[in-house]
Parts: sequence; C-alpha cells; structure tokens
Amino acid sequence: MTGDEAGFEFTDADFNCLRQLAGRHTGISLSDHKRDLVYGRLTRRLRAHGLVRFRDYCALLENDAGDELEQFTNAITTNLTSFFRELHHFEFLGHEVVPMLLERYRQTRRLRIWSAGCSSGEEPYSLAITLREAITDIDRRDVRILATDVDSDMVQTAVAGIYPEDRIQNIDSSVVQRWFLRGKGTNSGKVRVAQDLRRLVTFRQLNLIDSWPMRGEFDAIFCRNVVIYFDKPTQRVLFDRFAHIMHPDSYLFIGHSETLHNVSDRFQLIGKTIYRRIR
Repeated sequence: MTGDEAGFEFTDADFNCLRQLAGRHTGISLSDHKRDLVYGRLTRRLRAHGLVRFRDYCALLENDAGDELEQFTNAITTNLTSFFRELHHFEFLGHEVVPMLLERYRQTRRLRIWSAGCSSGEEPYSLAITLREAITDIDRRDVRILATDVDSDMVQTAVAGIYPEDRIQNIDSSVVQRWFLRGKGTNSGKVRVAQDLRRLVTFRQLNLIDSWPMRGEFDAIFCRNVVIYFDKPTQRVLFDRFAHIMHPDSYLFIGHSETLHNVSDRFQLIGKTIYRRIR
C-alpha cells in the first residue's frame, strides 16, 4: 500500500522506520500485519503537520524533542479495557490475596498495588472497589494503588474518572450504587467514579521500558494484555524488573493470552494467569 489514494505516500522504508521508532521508544513490536493499522492511526498526525509523505513524518519524529513522539505513542497504542475485565483476577485478589496481605501489613504497615498499563482507568478503579469492599477499615490504613500508562491521553481520561453509562452496564447494580455517581442535565448518560475510589489511586504517565521513579516494594502488580505487544527479549527484561520491586510472595496478574513460560523463572503459576514471586 502506498497511501496515494488518500494523498499519503507510505513505503516499506517508512513502515520500517516507524516500527523501529516504536520499538525503541515504547517496546512495542509492530509486525507486518499491523501496517494498515499504523497507516490508519497516523494519517491524522500527518494532516496535523500538513504532510503528505510518511517519510517526512519519520524525519519529524527522528528530530523531535518529545511532544510529537508522545502523540505518535498515543496513536499507536491499543487501549481495550473494561471494568472488572477477567473477573476471576479481582475475585482472587479480594478473597485470597487481601487476607494474606493484611497479615503482612502488620510488619510492613503499607499495601501497594501497581496497575501497569492502566489505559483509561477501568482496571485501577476496579482494584479500588475490590480493596474497599475487602478491607473494611481501609481509610485507617496506608493503602495505595499506582496506575500508569504510556498513553498520556488515556491517563487524563483515567484521572477524570468519567465514563459513558454503558461502560458499567455489566456491573452488579449494588456495586454501581455504591461506587458510581450518575450524571444529570448536560452530564446525563455519564457516570463518575466515587471520590472514595479516586482517593486510593495515583495516576502517572510512564513508559515501561524507561527508568521507573518508584521506590519501595509492591504487594501485587497487574500487567494485563500489555506484554503481548512486546517481543520476548523485552518481556524477559520487564518481568525481571517487576520481580525486583515486588515483595517476596507477592502476586503478578497477566492477561488471558499471556504466559511467563520460557520468559521468567522468578514467578510460580498458582492460578489462571496468576503468579506468585518465588525468587
């Protein structure tokens, strides 16, 4: 495909340049079958700069100080999420993990969970609901959720905590009543996450392949449907870095199509895509 029919010249060299940039700056591995997707998502960026050749956009990215690289990253990132996606993870967290973490809390006096690849915020807010319903005295404890994503636009959406009403249609009505506020007037058809949930979560823009500013150890990490976009060497490095900042016997939750088999020996599979750090 050249893109000539839409006024954009897109060559093999252009695509190779873009996927090299994606790998270098985000860790995302763009295979050949993603070529049409890349073309479709980036034409808006070419229009924004008045360009008609992807070659010129590649040159812009190569010389960019950061802003357009951020826009490029936002454009190629896939953001598919929902509240309580892969429900068994949240059930396991609330029923099995939290009681053990509260025992540990007696020594550590803190509980930390990281949503790594939080997209528009549904995952960390689902975590917040799970923790609030499992820990009755949570406001007297030092409990925090860190939520990060490489896509700065998604982080801003997550911070706002406002969603179309149809995003909560599959959540139990009693949970909705406790933790969501329905919009009125001009906000009709929207819901906002309750302030008690938002207080538990800190949102930050973070590229997983860059340096991490966090200090201290995490009790659980949710990194689901993220590493499927990374090649195996990048996955190995990432999971090793996760292990380094996790408590012994802490928990790692990954996506339904992901596995640590032949990727990391620092975790033991204990449930469906649920792992415990063992070394």
